[in-house]
Amino acid sequence: MAVEHEPDNWRKSSRSGQNSSCVEVGRVADGAAVRDTKNRATGYFTTTGPQWASFLDAIKTGRYDR
Repeated sequence: MAVEHEPDNWRKSSRSGQNSSCVEVGRVADGAAVRDTKNRATGYFTTTGPQWASFLDAIKTGRYDR
């Protein structure tokens, strides 16, 4: 996916608390960008809007629960 602009509005989950082993999600034109909170300089990956929606749906329905 080509990024038309740098991701913005980076957010870390409020459920992360003070834990530094987290990821952050940023906004891109049609989807999301994800980066490592403790090592932001390594970059990020992006997803399309449909990919991100599918991932969120899988989380909400417990697909990745252990």
